[in-house]
Amino acid sequence: MMSTDDTVQDLAPLRFPLWGSRLIEASAGTGKTWTMAALYVRLVLGHGGEAAYPQALRPDQILVMTFTRAATRELSDRIRARLVQAAQAFRGSLSAQDEDGFLKALKTDWPESQWPQAAWRLEQAASSMDDAAIHTIDAWCQRMLREHALDSGSLFDETLQPDEQALRQQALQDVWRQQAYPLSPTQMAALASVWPSLDAMEADLKDLLPHTLPDSPHANLAQALDDVGGERLRRVQAARQGWAERIVAMSQWFEVQLASKDWNGNKLRSTSVQKWLDALASWAQQEGAESLDLKALGAGAEKLRPEGLLGCRAKHAADPVLPPLFAEFAQLMDELATLPELAPALRCVATHAVQRRLRALQQARRELGFGEVQERLAKALAGPQGARLRERIVAQTPVALIDEFQDTSALQYRIFDALFHTAANDPATALLLIGDPKQSIYRFRGPTLPATCKRAAQRRGGTTAWAPTSAPARPWCRRSTRCLSRPKGATPTAAPLPTARLMAATPCPSRRCRPKAAASAGWSVAWIKPR
Repeated sequence: MMSTDDTVQDLAPLRFPLWGSRLIEASAGTGKTWTMAALYVRLVLGHGGEAAYPQALRPDQILVMTFTRAATRELSDRIRARLVQAAQAFRGSLSAQDEDGFLKALKTDWPESQWPQAAWRLEQAASSMDDAAIHTIDAWCQRMLREHALDSGSLFDETLQPDEQALRQQALQDVWRQQAYPLSPTQMAALASVWPSLDAMEADLKDLLPHTLPDSPHANLAQALDDVGGERLRRVQAARQGWAERIVAMSQWFEVQLASKDWNGNKLRSTSVQKWLDALASWAQQEGAESLDLKALGAGAEKLRPEGLLGCRAKHAADPVLPPLFAEFAQLMDELATLPELAPALRCVATHAVQRRLRALQQARRELGFGEVQERLAKALAGPQGARLRERIVAQTPVALIDEFQDTSALQYRIFDALFHTAANDPATALLLIGDPKQSIYRFRGPTLPATCKRAAQRRGGTTAWAPTSAPARPWCRRSTRCLSRPKGATPTAAPLPTARLMAATPCPSRRCRPKAAASAGWSVAWIKPR
């Protein structure tokens, strides 16, 4: 059913554009794999007129990517079966019961005299599915590094190591031994305040090691301890100056003030005030770089500020003129809040050191970890030979169907963007992203593609941008598949594209649920109804 709005239409597998950058959002039960197989058949045949890819493709020219080996086998089997079924339909040997609407419509788009040729092409594709480019992201990255070793700067005989735990443990132990053992007693005490043991450091760095952190200004743990600890000590000692005398003056002022009825006894009690001043005095008498113990200070952290004190006045009492002691306390708290923290500096230094050691161990063993293959391919594409590497990879597989796009990390998207130049919406290539943001199972790993798409939508003049949303949907809408893409020949809008609701949260047939923001920005929106 076509919408009366030209920018909103059903996503028809036979008419869906197979060029440029496209995103299909497929909720559970909408026939996502069926749709992928249908698009694959069209790519093999070169079907679709203006919506077609410029040439018919072989299975080894169509990159299909998903996240698990089991999923790659299932996709390969389903696509092979669909190719065989389509070939039988063109041969006339498929039963009427098995020939669905898609195959019937596909045949009508072909002159009957060309049916044997179409059947032969489909049969050849089905028989060569063992050579199809259907991979997991890591297996594909490793394959590209190996096949294009000269352009990527990789070794020819590196192996993919699926479990890096043992090697990571060795790297952690090496860094601890090399950088922690030589520390002085003072430095070791400061280090122990963050990591009492190697196990504590390992647990603390576990979630950081897979990521690329900003460069650290410190060469090693010792330098970080000296630089950050030294600056912290200097600032704390400067902040302590004169506070022993100020605390005595505060105590005397409170002794006089709390004897009157001008203060709310529930908000400001003498016992609480004494506890706050004791915590402040304990800190003022110390000599190290310790900050104020906010737990011991409790509510005093706010109530000893001028605005906090005035909030403790009785209803009938006028605001008094406070001595400058309390404004100085507020300045003290603000200064202590900006002290450099030792833990972040140590984490950054240690993460870089462990990553470097891990890479050295992997190179010695000629091994690659899952995260390493992706990072290395991304760096190669951004390196001096990146243009030639991209040209060769895209010539090898000019079309990519990325399954489960909602679990794509920023690093993986950077690879796809470097290869297919998503903002260019190039008709000579095709990047089709398929998935459902509501069903991400790798959120712990930090998939950020939806956010990346929203940032792309903010770019003025871009020809491709996506902003999927995942708000709760009505039953019909929950089982729907959506696609957002720029229509062929559309011109960029003059104003920045809307990002908060570029797509409707629920692609409902009713006009009030249509993505008006997308329509006004010149985008076409389509969805596949549940099969």
